[in-house]
Amino acid sequence: MRLSVAAAISHGRVYRRLGSGPKGRLDLLRNLVTALVRHERIETPWARADEMRGYAERLIDYAKRGDTDERAMRMANFWLTEKDLIHKLFKVLAPRFQPHPGSYTRMLQIPNRDALDRAKMAVIELKGNPLPPLVRPRRDSEKTLLNQLLKGYREDLQRAAAPPGTPV
Repeated sequence: MRLSVAAAISHGRVYRRLGSGPKGRLDLLRNLVTALVRHERIETPWARADEMRGYAERLIDYAKRGDTDERAMRMANFWLTEKDLIHKLFKVLAPRFQPHPGSYTRMLQIPNRDALDRAKMAVIELKGNPLPPLVRPRRDSEKTLLNQLLKGYREDLQRAAAPPGTPV
């Protein structure tokens, strides 16, 4: 059997294996969601943050229904391991995100973990949090090809516009 055929077969796993089995994975995700609701910004490996993001956003969708909705209360009771955060979820976070249709979290990559295992790290935060904003990495620096070409073009225009004999 060729490798490409074997790789194309789905074996039913549609999520990352994060812990030591399904219970460990669920416990890890619940703890991450709880930490996100408590602190509104956490630093964790990229795979964990990416996997947890959907669950946190779905929990906020349920919270927007209100604390009188039985299913929303059951979901909050399940996902939040610290029960004092249920009040924060329904009274602080849900009203903050009420006008927004979705995308309540922001994820930014940060430098890899050096000491342990060089894991790809991320910061995940709730939008509109009171913490100071994170510095986003700038993608276009002056050293990119496009910016170098534009710089040369501007210099050529200045040379053409300047009277002859004046240094530019």
